[in-house]
Amino acid sequence: MSGGLDGSGAVGSRGLPTRRWLLPSALVAELGPEQAGRPRRTARDWVVDFGCFVIAVVVGMLAADALTNDPNTPHSLAVLDQLIGALACAAVWLRRRWPLGLAIAMLSIGLLSNTAGGAGMVALFTLAVHRPFKYVGTLAAISLAMLPVFFWLRPDPDLPYFASVVITALLTVTLVGWGMFVRSKRQLMLSLRDRARRAETEAALRAEQAQRLAREDIAREMHDVLAHRLTLLSVHAGALEFRPDAPREEVARAAGVIRESAHEALQDLREIIGVLRTGDSDDAGRPQPTLAALDGLVSESRSAGMKVALDNRVTDPAAVPASVGRTAYRIAQEGLTNARKHAPGAEVTVSVSGAAGGGLTVVVHNPAPPGEVPHVPGSGQGLIGLTERATLAGGRLAHGGSGDGGFEVRAWLPWGV
Repeated sequence: MSGGLDGSGAVGSRGLPTRRWLLPSALVAELGPEQAGRPRRTARDWVVDFGCFVIAVVVGMLAADALTNDPNTPHSLAVLDQLIGALACAAVWLRRRWPLGLAIAMLSIGLLSNTAGGAGMVALFTLAVHRPFKYVGTLAAISLAMLPVFFWLRPDPDLPYFASVVITALLTVTLVGWGMFVRSKRQLMLSLRDRARRAETEAALRAEQAQRLAREDIAREMHDVLAHRLTLLSVHAGALEFRPDAPREEVARAAGVIRESAHEALQDLREIIGVLRTGDSDDAGRPQPTLAALDGLVSESRSAGMKVALDNRVTDPAAVPASVGRTAYRIAQEGLTNARKHAPGAEVTVSVSGAAGGGLTVVVHNPAPPGEVPHVPGSGQGLIGLTERATLAGGRLAHGGSGDGGFEVRAWLPWGV
């Protein structure tokens, strides 16, 4: 037997053996996909099993020769001993199926037959490879305890009593240690396989989570950017549809707003698609809006026919961190978009206040609409996206009806010193 007896072999990156015939069948069954029934012997198993059988036979033949030349052993007893030894050697082929039962049987047979000693050693080694230490330790301890009694009753004709006991005890301990070493190599391979599978699963989960977060960011950005532009288009297109007799100047102004809003919407959509294609960060393309761009947003809404009052109490909007200012801008933008859709004609108030160290507060409020409001489809994703934006920025956002029958969006964002 070589040092690779029941040892390890080559294993693929996903824990499956790449050269199955080099591995023991028990290890292939653990590393490979689940199979019904007992695993079949590999080519390596046949070679190892044949080697174990040959070792058991050679040791038995040496013991039989010594037994035949022993004048103190009757011929009939020697023949019976050899017959038992032959059966024990044949039983070695069952070592993989019943390692514990074979080891227990060989422990008893070893007291009756000298020629079964080789088969007993193979059985003990097999038990150490395939079963936990509590089994092999118990049988090894019983075997070591029986050695003085065995050699007292059946002394070796060529060796002194003490030498026979010591040599056999060392051989038993060596076989047990070797078997436990092979078992530990197997356990290490299986633990590495499990660790690799866990790492792959965690990597897949992280990738899936990253993709989900990226999709949410893209969806939030597309909604915030495009909803505002498309709402302007819808409002002015509706005005032209229901007032075909409007003055020429008003029609021209509405058409100009529609053209400008369509151009801006296409530009925003083109930038988002560019980010998707190239994987650039959100800061790529045109500069992202900050709190300083809030005046332009209000002016744009006023030019679209909205009544908007801006109360900006931040003395230096440029001092607001870019991420906080961008979030505040998106909150005001979504609030104006919702007011344009659900409260047309109502005067909207946008209030911004705060200072470094105390946070930034953004409030968008509109009273009840002055007239009947046509049904406008909406899914509420904009407010959900705003809440997520504020939370990701470390702030909070609340929205709901106000006391005057209108609607209010109130957000607080952190603004460090």
